[in-house]
Amino acid sequence: MPPTRPRRAAILLLLAVPALCAQTPEPDSKKTPEEERAEYFVANYTKYERRIAMRDGIHLFTAIYAPKDVSQKYPILLTRTPYTVSPYGPDNYADLRNMQGFAKEGFILVLQDVRGRNRSEGEFVNDRPYIPNKQGPRDVDESTDAYDTIDWLVKNVPDNNGNAGIWGISYPGFYAAMAAIDAHPALKAASPQAPVTDWFLGDDWRHNGALFLAHAFAFFFGFGRPWMEPGEVKPHEVSQFEKGTPDGYDFFLRLGPLRNIDPALFGSQAGFWKELLEHSSYDAFWQARNVPLHLKNIRPAMLEVGGWYDAEDLLGPLNVFRGLEARSPQTTDTLVMGPWSHGGWMGDGDRLGNVRFGSKTAEFFRDKIMLPFFVYYLKGKDDPKLPKAYVYETGRNQWRKRDDWPPKDAAARVFYFREGGKLEVTPPSDRAGFDEYVSDPARPVPFTDEVSPGMTYNYMTSDQRFAARRTDVVVYQTEPLAQDLTVAGPIECDLRVSTSGTDSDWIVKLVDGYPGDYPDPKPNPSGVRMGGYQQLVRGEPFRGRFRNSFERPEAFEARKVTKVSFTMPDVYHTFRSGHRILVHVQSSWFPLVDRNPQKFVDIGKAAETDFQKTIERVYHSSEAPSAIKLRVLE
Repeated sequence: MPPTRPRRAAILLLLAVPALCAQTPEPDSKKTPEEERAEYFVANYTKYERRIAMRDGIHLFTAIYAPKDVSQKYPILLTRTPYTVSPYGPDNYADLRNMQGFAKEGFILVLQDVRGRNRSEGEFVNDRPYIPNKQGPRDVDESTDAYDTIDWLVKNVPDNNGNAGIWGISYPGFYAAMAAIDAHPALKAASPQAPVTDWFLGDDWRHNGALFLAHAFAFFFGFGRPWMEPGEVKPHEVSQFEKGTPDGYDFFLRLGPLRNIDPALFGSQAGFWKELLEHSSYDAFWQARNVPLHLKNIRPAMLEVGGWYDAEDLLGPLNVFRGLEARSPQTTDTLVMGPWSHGGWMGDGDRLGNVRFGSKTAEFFRDKIMLPFFVYYLKGKDDPKLPKAYVYETGRNQWRKRDDWPPKDAAARVFYFREGGKLEVTPPSDRAGFDEYVSDPARPVPFTDEVSPGMTYNYMTSDQRFAARRTDVVVYQTEPLAQDLTVAGPIECDLRVSTSGTDSDWIVKLVDGYPGDYPDPKPNPSGVRMGGYQQLVRGEPFRGRFRNSFERPEAFEARKVTKVSFTMPDVYHTFRSGHRILVHVQSSWFPLVDRNPQKFVDIGKAAETDFQKTIERVYHSSEAPSAIKLRVLE
């Protein structure tokens, strides 16, 4: 049954900020931009709520925001989310401030609670796997739910032009990617933004097998709570658990081994927490959730969006892009990577932590890339002529259009670890060179020098001087660069190491070392000193037991020189003249990454007595050279 228009729209209730329309302002009061945008939606859009039936009979709660002007037909832009499409009620409007451009251009905006979440029926499954060979209406996944939703929308929502698009950030980005598989014919464009694509190899919970403890703990603690309307109190459903300290390093260290964490803390997500620990290798559970493997014969135009400094899903957009290039070469797609944290392209994008970019990069993306993309494919006008990759070059701080990614003209350049903490393009000649440190799980290397309860959003540009001063971190650095050096693409780490234990983590960080006379920002309320700043450009952990296979972990042979090689996600960064290229190597990154006992045991079940100090060595000899390979644009 098509939506019917309600009597009127009344109160706008925002999700992320205080209610802005609770009181009528005085006639001479100056409205904030937020108030003006809020009032625009109330004045120009009508909200409807529908429960849309899926092929298996389950109904999904859907909020439809339709333009009041019915003099023309509009495309549909859908977002599917597990987080809630609240506020509920036809007179309560969601915070759509960042969709102002779409509203003024003319779109029907649709939000949907996914299966099993909030007001939608059915069972929720985290990262629900795609079913390749469906046998009937009971075989449902996120692709079929998106298909059935779009099918209902184009047939039942008045004044639509028959074209639909879908977009979303993070988990909703995953649903956008899944909608493009076996897509409904009306789905003409999709934009997975920071999408979840592989929860073992690099998105969210595990990176190269290592558990991102602080992030997973905080997310599941919040995600497991039932949705409550503003003012609604259900004490019996709200956990009274409190950390008792703002210092996450102290909290997680005192908490001890992973087995000390009570899954009941995570409410409805307790089962998935258990699965996260039980599936500690890249088994069928994780392989079924590898999204890029299913990106075959994709018909909608695709816009993959991510941030170079996304602490949660940096790998996702790169994975989708590469999956499309490999399995759907006929698909029109564009990769966009900007200087953003997770979802930062919906803010200003002019800075992250202490690093500034000199312009509102997020505003540029929304106005010049995202909106024109959907306008062209859903309304058929104003081709933006997007390149294959629209990528932001950090360091020089400017947008670049590329016909390929990574750039084919980027030449591989190997930087070898050398004696005396040097980083050089000349291979080592010493036959017995190595650096040694003691890794103590009772005193792990912090991932930040900030006092924070969990994972900080800006750790990916943070100053690494605090880590460089520790005795359990080895540092290699070039001389000051005589000219700019631009790195574009993935980073390959090739280590020769040994441990006195039977397991070890290896964290590699690529760092931009600023010159000592680099100016401080103006104004400078935090009092940061940028002279000598060591900006993290890229850092990743690798759980050493997976050095030969993510499916079949292996113990180390104590004190034996062993090859550990892995690839870190892409960068597009220029080390300016006068700066240094630094590489840090360490064996802990806490509490971002859970502690490795440094003993080959099931870490999820490890006892306190399993954790042991080890002597770690990083070799830089002619017979066992360690290096990092960068792709350099000449």
